[in-house]
Amino acid sequence: MSIPFLKGHGTENDFVIVPDPDNALDLTPATVAALCDRRAGIGADGVLHVVRSAAHPEAKGMAADAEWFMDYRNGDGSIAEMCGNGVRVFARYLQHAGHVTEGDLAVATRGGVKKVHIAKDGDVTVGMGSARLPEGDVTVSVGDRTWPARNVNMGNPHAVAFVEDLAHAGDLYTPPPFSPPSAYPEGVNVEFVVDRGPRHVAMRVHERGSGETRSCGTGACAVAVAAIRRDGADPAATGTPVTYTVDVPGGRLVITERPDGEIEMTGPAVIVAEGEIDAEWLENALRRAD
Repeated sequence: MSIPFLKGHGTENDFVIVPDPDNALDLTPATVAALCDRRAGIGADGVLHVVRSAAHPEAKGMAADAEWFMDYRNGDGSIAEMCGNGVRVFARYLQHAGHVTEGDLAVATRGGVKKVHIAKDGDVTVGMGSARLPEGDVTVSVGDRTWPARNVNMGNPHAVAFVEDLAHAGDLYTPPPFSPPSAYPEGVNVEFVVDRGPRHVAMRVHERGSGETRSCGTGACAVAVAAIRRDGADPAATGTPVTYTVDVPGGRLVITERPDGEIEMTGPAVIVAEGEIDAEWLENALRRAD
């Protein structure tokens, strides 16, 4: 038996897409890691498991609001609450497969139901919800350098550090140390940020469970929120929406925070290939993993 798959990316944050409307596949952590292996597998930052909400135990409660559930997995097989670039690619897949058309739709995620708009020009906008800003000082380190970081939660945890040079982030293969440990008991996505101009920043990111990625949608939102607070432009205080451009290694995202706290992310989403996963290869890969 072979398993259909597609490959897609959003600002070069890339994903293996596994359509499974009835939630019939057992996507174990080892299976996901094998698929995401860039040398022995298809290669990706994560897997977008496409399931009808009513068919998944974690999403049944959202089925009335969103037909489709994005069962997202990191490249190491671990489960994640949300992936902003992943939601855009997920929506593009639904359009590609004929499940939806241009316009508005809703996608269920472990971070809640996300409102999505597919524009005629190809860009996809995702309503990312509002940010939570947990109290307490946080620091992140690389080598002998340490920076204060802003704790931002976008449905998943982020530590945002403003630095003088993105090269100071190092290779980002391993998770940058953070303090105190109690701030992120399940690990954290760490963003390093420099200014590029008025309301324009650039970032690099270590994604929890994936290492450095070419882009991180929730990370770009966290960076924009941190920059807005740093620059004294909180929309809740001014009553005016604020938009920041966030450059990532894989492209550019546009982030808007509104006075009610809602954050919108706009960027590209591309399907690049589709095919079938060979069952014999997968069986052998899992045997080697054991």
